[in-house]
Amino acid sequence: MTTQGPRPGFGVGTKYLAAAMRFAGGIVLFLFGGLGLDRWLHTTPLFTLVGAMVGAVLGFLSVYREFRADHKNPMRSWSDKPRD
Repeated sequence: MTTQGPRPGFGVGTKYLAAAMRFAGGIVLFLFGGLGLDRWLHTTPLFTLVGAMVGAVLGFLSVYREFRADHKNPMRSWSDKPRD
């Protein structure tokens, strides 16, 4: 009888949900930061839009790097990933 390796845990099915939450969280965080900066400096939509764009770019890069690492090493399970 051959062994098939470790069985996938709970985290394997939720990696796409976690990636979506990381992407959305980056946008929301920088959007509110830009909104606060706009209220402080009285520049209505400038920093809100810049914050949303920066959050979207950084969120996308974060998700892209995570999936790129999964693609390079498909045998590494979700629970074996190093924590930053």
